Amino acid sequence: MPRLVVEGVSYSRGSQLIIDNLSFGLAAGELLSITGQNGIGKTTLLKLIAGLLIPEQGAIQLCHADNGQILTPQSNHQAWLGHRNALKDTWTALENLLLLRQLRSANEFDPLKALSMVGLFKQRHQPVQTFSQGMKRRLALASLLLTNAPLWLLDEPQNSLDKEGIALFEQMLARHLEADGMALMASHHALSLSTPNCRYLTLGSSS
Repeated sequence: MPRLVVEGVSYSRGSQLIIDNLSFGLAAGELLSITGQNGIGKTTLLKLIAGLLIPEQGAIQLCHADNGQILTPQSNHQAWLGHRNALKDTWTALENLLLLRQLRSANEFDPLKALSMVGLFKQRHQPVQTFSQGMKRRLALASLLLTNAPLWLLDEPQNSLDKEGIALFEQMLARHLEADGMALMASHHALSLSTPNCRYLTLGSSS
């Protein structure tokens, strides 16, 4: 199984140091919940790990847990879910889901079953522009069911979800971790997920 290693990473935005010499590891079955005030660097850290930003110092690697072999390309082993849903409004729910599936390392899960699991099967042929924000977020979450990427990078995944939607997300996350997946999550929402492998990283903390 893969392991994520973040070692001595630093990153600045202009003259402001956002991430300072940060190091941690994440193993199969583990969740790292990233907390901190707005603007402290939670999304920046996720983008660095996703490869959307390049650290000024340090290294970020996905490697084999047994022999330390670096896994490349790293993008094949991770699934990014930003705070925006990355959906095409004029496309249907099913068309959007099929596109998102193509952009990641895909598994054999049925897209129609994924839509059913998030409560959008009846709306599969409706354009996304007719959806509420909560429905759009459910559709974006459904795309995670279609990837075999072991590392999920989640930026405010519960945004716009109602109580039922948050419970659905937590069930998806729990199944991913039980299957030896890994997840990094930036969120203002408390998790009711019951797992012994949830750790917390507070950015901007002196401890």
